[in-house]
Amino acid sequence: MTRSRVLITGASAGLGAGMARDFARKGRDLALCARRLDALESLRAELTAAHPGITVAVRALDVDDHAAVPRVFGELRDDLGGLDRVIVNAGLGKGARIGTGRADANIATATTNFVGALAQIEAAMEIFRAQQAGHLVLVSSMSAVRGLPGTKAAYSASKAGLAALGEALTVELAPGPIAVTTLLPGFIATDMAAKAGDAKLVAPLDKGVAAMVRAIEKEQIRACVPGWPWRFIDKALPLLPRAVVAKLG
Repeated sequence: MTRSRVLITGASAGLGAGMARDFARKGRDLALCARRLDALESLRAELTAAHPGITVAVRALDVDDHAAVPRVFGELRDDLGGLDRVIVNAGLGKGARIGTGRADANIATATTNFVGALAQIEAAMEIFRAQQAGHLVLVSSMSAVRGLPGTKAAYSASKAGLAALGEALTVELAPGPIAVTTLLPGFIATDMAAKAGDAKLVAPLDKGVAAMVRAIEKEQIRACVPGWPWRFIDKALPLLPRAVVAKLG
């Protein structure tokens, strides 16, 4: 099935902008939202110049403004005449060791990555249920596979919650006309991930985005991307002794 109208949150940079470029090359119409409207407008100009046959609608959206999410999703749906796929991508990667006086960073990460994602899921699913069709894509993280210590603790917990939501919806909606994909990216060369990971494990942005888009197009239920080495790490990480996991903080 070709999903021709794709909404992406957090689309102003990084993985979101990369996916927008990839889907534009495939001739898809795009609904892009993020906090930085100026960056979205620049991206729209770039995409429509390179691919004049597509429609690109943009809106400013802070996903922590939970009341604004359904309104903006509804406006973008109207702009494109419907939505076939929603990619819940907006997220934060900041964090601090718990109990060190930086609760603000951890609460912000948990709020955006889980509660903000839930607001997006609610808005997308309301549209899909009304249409009786759609593809929901959740961008979680390999950090969801195992609770990680130190500065990664709140982030891994928030992404594990998002992955659990994806699994719950997969069970609830299958078989049916609404598909759900949960992506677990490893380290991909964005500002967020490149700072968090071993340089030897960081995939180039184009390679990482291409792997994400392939998994999305196949509508895989759960995908570790890029495949190598993250499919192996997905199997190994839950089995590692806690003393080894402690070094990952």
